[in-house]
Amino acid sequence: MTTPHLDSIRTEQRNPRTASFDTLGTIELLTVMNDEDHFVAEAVKKQLPQIARALDAIAERMQRGGRLVYCGAGSSGRLGVLDAAECGPTFSAKAGQVLSLIAGGPGAMLLAVEGAEDDAELGAHDLGSIGLSALDCVVGIAASGRTPYVIGALQAALRKGALRVALVCSDNSPVAAAAEIAIEVLPGPEVLTGSTRLKAGTAQKMVLNMLSTGAFVRLHKVYGNLMVDLAASNEKLRARCLRIVEQATHCDEQTAMAALRQSHGEVKVAVVLLLLRCTPEIARTRLHGAAGSVRAAIA
Repeated sequence: MTTPHLDSIRTEQRNPRTASFDTLGTIELLTVMNDEDHFVAEAVKKQLPQIARALDAIAERMQRGGRLVYCGAGSSGRLGVLDAAECGPTFSAKAGQVLSLIAGGPGAMLLAVEGAEDDAELGAHDLGSIGLSALDCVVGIAASGRTPYVIGALQAALRKGALRVALVCSDNSPVAAAAEIAIEVLPGPEVLTGSTRLKAGTAQKMVLNMLSTGAFVRLHKVYGNLMVDLAASNEKLRARCLRIVEQATHCDEQTAMAALRQSHGEVKVAVVLLLLRCTPEIARTRLHGAAGSVRAAIA
């Protein structure tokens, strides 16, 4: 597969503002890094229309049972794994509802797997191994926009009829060309030339936050700005569930605790039964009829 030469890729350009980076004092060094990070949010902002297109398409397919699948290599792949892993505890996402494939497999989270990112067939194979369907959404993450593993995965997604989204930090890239929707966030050259775990990685993390959070908002996992489908898997999260019920219903701690006990720890049910002054059974029925939306269940 022919890929662009490194010299032509935005993420490999040298940053003239940091040409003397190694000579700076500690505060100056940190100030330069902080100043460069200010470019990231503005670069993401310019891509909001494309991010919105991707989010709406992802949410629509997930509402019909489709999955969100991230695919990347190196730092990009690790960011996908991180975002996917957070969806379970944050939104009670079903097992397998959000997946992430990284070139080289799970071991590549900690150690680089040489050559894996250069293998387009491996990307296609990994995507095939999860039984991809036309309802699924594949987000190919590649800062340079040229990673063969990601291109191979997106080409395999095309053959299955799945939604194809590219998240890149370079323009006019092969990864973007392989997608239906291209999110091209351009935060500029890195503080350390080519070290895309820095500004490019921050930009990718911001966009992934938007895609997954926005999708689960559309799937009624949020009421106001509260995580009402939170999975209480430890003491901190159990305390958070209690606080969410208090904040959503303006009740005191004892009332919230009693409602959660009645609801077997289900935050949504506790919120609805308090707001409607009904039984847990009625609250569950209302939520089921409202596709899980607290706002619609209490209307």
